[in-house]
Formats: sequence, C-alpha cells, structure tokens
Amino acid sequence: MYAEPVKPETDAFDPRDGDAPIAAGFRVSAVDGAAFDSNGGRCAIGTHESNDLRLTDTRVSRFHCEIVVEGANARIRDLGSRNGTVVDGVRVVEAFLRGGSTIVVGGVSLRFDLLQQVKRLPISPRTSFHGVVAHSIAMRAALAWIERAATNDLTVLLEGETGTGKGKVAEAIHRGSPRAKHPFLVVDCGAIPANLVESELYGHEKSAFTGATERRVGAFEEASGGTLFLDEIGELPLEQQPKLLRVLESKEIRRVGSNAHRKVDVRIVAATNRDLRREVNEGRFRADLYFRLAVLRIELPPLRQRPDDVPALAKELLRAMGARDEEIERLCTKDFLASLRRGAWPGNARELRNHLERCLAFDEALPIVEAARPTAVIDASLPYGEARRRAIDAFEREYVRELLARHDGKMTQAAAAAGIDRVYLYKLAKRHGS
Repeated sequence: MYAEPVKPETDAFDPRDGDAPIAAGFRVSAVDGAAFDSNGGRCAIGTHESNDLRLTDTRVSRFHCEIVVEGANARIRDLGSRNGTVVDGVRVVEAFLRGGSTIVVGGVSLRFDLLQQVKRLPISPRTSFHGVVAHSIAMRAALAWIERAATNDLTVLLEGETGTGKGKVAEAIHRGSPRAKHPFLVVDCGAIPANLVESELYGHEKSAFTGATERRVGAFEEASGGTLFLDEIGELPLEQQPKLLRVLESKEIRRVGSNAHRKVDVRIVAATNRDLRREVNEGRFRADLYFRLAVLRIELPPLRQRPDDVPALAKELLRAMGARDEEIERLCTKDFLASLRRGAWPGNARELRNHLERCLAFDEALPIVEAARPTAVIDASLPYGEARRRAIDAFEREYVRELLARHDGKMTQAAAAAGIDRVYLYKLAKRHGS
C-alpha cells in the first residue's frame, strides 16, 4: 500500500552543486519525547543499540523498520518485524511518507516531519577505482564510501543484489588499502559444507577429525596482514556464528584439534545479498555478529539503477573475457550499447557478462530478449558425446540462471526448491558463471 509522497514547497531542494545528489532532512519523533533528526540519508528504528532511533517497547523488533530519503521523497520499509509497521492507519511492507505521517511500530506512535534543510551527498570525482566502474551518479555515490573504506581498517559489510559486483568492490578496497601488498583471500560461506566451516576458516591439526591426514592453515592465518573477504556471510550456519564473533573481537583463532590460540592480523570485508537485519529479526543471524560486521555498510546499486555504467562495464567485461580491441570495437556499436543500457538485467553484471559472452562467441550483437532465452541448437555434425555435452551445458546454464533469479540469488533456498545439494548448486553456478 503506497501513499502519494508530498514534495515540500521550497526551492531548497534545487540541486545547485553540479550533479551531487541531495537528500531532504527529516525528523522522527515519539510521543514520549524520543526523536531523531536527519539532515539527509536514512533512519533505522528498533530496539537494537545500533539503530538511529532506539525504542524500548517490547513489541518493537530489534530492527523494526527503516526510513530512506531519496531527493525530496521519503520511503519507509518494514524489516520483517514481529508486529508490523503501520503508516496513517494502514499496515505496510513499504510505503512513501509525507510530512505529518503517523507511524506505529509495536506500541509506539511516531510522527514523521520533513525539514527544510537538505544534505548534499558525497560523490566520488572518479569514474573507476581499481577495476570498479563508476560513471553513474548512483555508483559514484557508493564509490565515495568505497574509497573511504580503503583508507582505514574498519570492518565493511557490502550489501546488494546478486551480481552487483560485491567481490570486485571487496578486492578494490583491498587494492586501494595499505594492505595491498599482502594476501586478498576469498571464502564463500555459502559453498562450504557446515561440518567444514571451522576447518576452512581457522584451520585444523593433523588427525583432528576423520580425514585430517595433515595440518591445514585456515583462511584467517593464510590472509595474515591482508584482507579476508567473507562472501555470502548470511549463509554462515547459525551454530558457527558465535565462534566467528569471538575471532573478530579477540583477533585470535584456534585451529580445530588444538588448544593453542594464535593472533591474526586480518581486515574483514563481508558481503551479502540478504537484509541481515531481517535475518536477525527472524532468528537466522545473530544480532551481535551483525553489529560487529556492519561497522561500515555500503549498499551497491543494481545495474538497472546505473545505466550510465553499462557501456564502460560492457567493454571492461569483454576485455576480461580476452576479447581483442578490434572485436570490442566491432561489437560495441552505438546501437548495441544503447540496447544494453535499456536492459533490465535482473541478474545485474553477471547476467550482462553472460549475454556479452554469447555475443562474442557468435561475433554478433544479439538482441537481449533472444539471448536471455536461447533455444537449444543440435549440431549433428558433432560426435554424439560432444553434442550431448553442449546441450546439457546449455540446459544447466539456463536452469541455474532462472532458479537463482526466482530465489533472489539465495543458494540455500534455491537448492531446496530444486531438490539438490547446496554445494552442487554452487558448483553448477560457478561452472556456468551464474
């Protein structure tokens, strides 16, 4: 249910500083006097101490809802709260707010008011940063935070849809940091069987368990002095989360099968396509671990919100595939790049890459709609085994793409729906670049 946003009758919202994005100021106040003033940006509401407006009512969830301001418009989103969010008498999942709106969370009534001042959000003057393409305003705004993250050792949580380039951003933060000469190690928390998580992260001693025929150094030790990227952190089993929290707080690890603790010097960057606050509310992620990971949160915009990046990103992806300059020039005509800009790209950069890979293979600018649903072509000139392998590969590629898109990239849910093991689905996705 959406209410029409009311735009303030003031010229204060006219952007006059080039292309810098602006956000309206607002106030959220409770009848008991608790209030939060923002001069642009967002406000998280709930009982957890990390919220901007912290409430104590027991009917309010730890992370209840969030208000986000974009330009002169304000939007409220429920975060999977236990008792829901009500705006002007209507229970909503997401809605626009207007000045004077009444918001009820749990048993607390709040009033939302727009203020006259605005905040001009920082954007980076760069259009690229260690491989991250940023021509659009949306991505340059994110890049301003990425650049800041690279200059310090804060733990960073990257959020965004599947395929938005979280791994690329994590590597850019590392490469732009003082740790750049040390290792950058990636651990995909969604691809490790639950019984091997401890060994993968912290290592094990010889004979620590059946099959441990030799000592193994874990990811924390292997990344010593550098950066450890914990991808798909939302997939980390609940029973393993307390140990990770202890390691992050103490900066010490203990290998499986050992009594000795070892100091580690590692910078942590984590990433997820889930809203971990919703996961906390639903009991699937620990609030204290979320608080420890989200020291600096950076949200990466989906490709549909940054069409200005598509032409440069397409050329970058083609180069990464090994395309020659003349091939890129021949393929990337003005009309072809314009068609790419118009694409919805629900799979984001990953889907764009798959489309470009097909175009490069056929040396032809294929229409996006046709490329998204290719028909199997049987080539009887090939040996049976080769033709069969190609047909299976085509089926697997499209099935995995559609499956992950249907489940918003959530490996565990997708695997359960398909009736296959999560690790096997991950291998299929990795094999076909989905």
